[in-house]
Amino acid sequence: MDRKRSNINVTTEMKKRTIWLCTGALLCFSIVIVHMFKIRIVDYEKYKTKATDVQQRETELSPMRGSIYDANGKILAQSATVWSISVSPVDTKKEQHQLIADGLGKILEIEPDVILKKLGKEKSYYQSIKMKVDKPIADEVRLFCQENEIKGVNIAEDYKRYYPYGDFASTILGFCGSDNQGLAGLESYYDSELTGEKGRIISAKNGWGKDMGTDYDVISETKDGYGLVTTIDETVQHYLEKQLKLNAEKHKVQEGAVGVVMNVKTGAILGLAVYPAFDPNKPYELVDENLYNSIMAIVDEKERNQAMSQARQKQWRNKAVNDLYEPGSVFKIVTASAALDSGSATLNSSYYCSGSVKVENWTMKCAHLSGHGAETFAQALINSCNPAFIKMGQDMGIDTFYNYFYGFGLAEKTGIDLPGEQNSIHYTNKTHNTVTLASCSFGQSNKITPIQMITAVATAVNGGNLVTPHIGSRLVDKDGNIVKDLTPAIRRQVVSEETSRTVRNILEKNVFEGNGKNAYVAGYRVGGKSGTSQKLDTPQKDDYIASFVGVAPCDNPEIAVLITFDDPRGEAGYYGGQLAGPVVGSLMGDILPYLGVEPIYNASEKSHASVSVSSITGYSITDATVKLQRAGLNVKVVGNGENVISQFPAVGTKVTVGSTVVAYTESGESAMVSVPNLINKTPDAVRAALNSQGLNIKEDGAYSGNNSVKVSSQSPNAGDKVPMGTTITVTYSDTSFTE
Repeated sequence: MDRKRSNINVTTEMKKRTIWLCTGALLCFSIVIVHMFKIRIVDYEKYKTKATDVQQRETELSPMRGSIYDANGKILAQSATVWSISVSPVDTKKEQHQLIADGLGKILEIEPDVILKKLGKEKSYYQSIKMKVDKPIADEVRLFCQENEIKGVNIAEDYKRYYPYGDFASTILGFCGSDNQGLAGLESYYDSELTGEKGRIISAKNGWGKDMGTDYDVISETKDGYGLVTTIDETVQHYLEKQLKLNAEKHKVQEGAVGVVMNVKTGAILGLAVYPAFDPNKPYELVDENLYNSIMAIVDEKERNQAMSQARQKQWRNKAVNDLYEPGSVFKIVTASAALDSGSATLNSSYYCSGSVKVENWTMKCAHLSGHGAETFAQALINSCNPAFIKMGQDMGIDTFYNYFYGFGLAEKTGIDLPGEQNSIHYTNKTHNTVTLASCSFGQSNKITPIQMITAVATAVNGGNLVTPHIGSRLVDKDGNIVKDLTPAIRRQVVSEETSRTVRNILEKNVFEGNGKNAYVAGYRVGGKSGTSQKLDTPQKDDYIASFVGVAPCDNPEIAVLITFDDPRGEAGYYGGQLAGPVVGSLMGDILPYLGVEPIYNASEKSHASVSVSSITGYSITDATVKLQRAGLNVKVVGNGENVISQFPAVGTKVTVGSTVVAYTESGESAMVSVPNLINKTPDAVRAALNSQGLNIKEDGAYSGNNSVKVSSQSPNAGDKVPMGTTITVTYSDTSFTE
């Protein structure tokens, strides 16, 4: 009986054990099933990525960034091949880490401890050591690795952005960051088109993490970026930058200067400059050394870094499209065009100026405090008379004034292909009142950008068509084939051709005999308008912006030029006609002949006609004299020989009628003379002084056959030693007009 009970107990115990074992096995199996379900279904993507990381290594290939060209194909920005140095700690030998750190540290000028720290990340396949090193450095690294049989140091081809002309057109071009991404200017605006597409090499790895060879590589080719051909003309841009820098420094401009040259028919920007410029090859270096020193003197690091960041942002800022200003009397071109086109004024309209006018409780003054008296419409624009333009605004009314303000594109962005364009801050037909309408009519209160202003002027003179200012002309592939035409279409008709023609005629008359006289260029039909606007949003009451806009030729306009000086503090004052007018005149005198616009001289301008110096080398003195005199030139003989062996100026040089060509009859050094001081001299006195020294003259500015104007600047400077026959450029100014 006991044995039977014992057998029953054993059997029961075995059953219990079996049940527990089966239950445990089933539980374990269930756990495995659940875990497998989680791995294979729920977390599939996660583990797939991990497996791929173990089995594959991916390397990015950088594309070549497209070049930027001027309108004639000159390279303004391009990418040069450089190399990036990195290490793969997985592939290096631990016993060589110190050797690698010391060797690379010496070649790359990096602390060895920095490299050792990166080599210590033993599971990493990529640790960057130094980016964008030039070929000699890369070759030195390569040789070091070969001589020491080092593996795991990688030298990858990369690209570095390079601007061959330094600070030339820097505000337009912008610059790129260390990753070749465009950060400003055209580099930023057209970044996706210039960048191209990255390529990839996906390498297979074995169980030990080693490459399995190129047979297992998958390669995705790079696609280089497109080239960008711009509307910028390198020669025009050079003229613009030279004049802007020279005059901004001369007039001690505190808040920068802007210059824009635009094709009025298409909106193409031939030149755009902001002073001061920066070098896009070194964009983070401050141009203003005094500012840099003052920032570095700040003790608090956070405050110093913030000041440095603000200074850099200001240095990169494009005032032509990013900054707003009150345009002043230049805006009267818009008001006059709107008044004529709407029919609220005609050329027969008359106005009376007593020197001021009262609008509600405000007294608004004319710059001519004694008043202009009775004026015609044309005289009101030429005199830049505020009371007359207040009356024009009142006659139009708020709705009509605003409709034309909008029509000229001043209530919206122009659409120029540069980043960060600001829209105007302006009154609308809903927010205007009698006082704001009065001040806006003569160019105060509304704030616009310089690019909006010159676009509106282009509209007023090109026949009435609103264009879109643009710098991009077309995208091209590496073979020069056009991928995309970037030229925008005309936006809308704003004023009639008749209105446009009338306004052009008045602007031309303004330059010939009015307050735009300082922009006069003999032989060319230049029109223009000056502006002097008070900066109402600054604490100082004597902060002004001096500006001038010129258009030419007025019978068939090709270009407009706008110059603005923000807060000039020089001895010449702050009036736009006196400061910016001569700059526009000088630029017109350089740009129009370059563009192939032939001068046509009237009777009073014959003595200012330009002729090309012909060759007299090999001629006898008598024959050389006759040949040059027929061209309206004089001869100065140096030497005792009978025949001319050299001459100055050189053949083909453009000089003014009556200039002197120096004929050398013996070998030796050129005859040198001292440049006389011509500042504040009248035209007759200037000619006499230069003739006595055997020097020639190029005249810019307010010269129209009288001696009421005087020289405001000269180049070369007084006292400089120059070869006899050198052309001295003088700029005349008429200070009798104010705005």
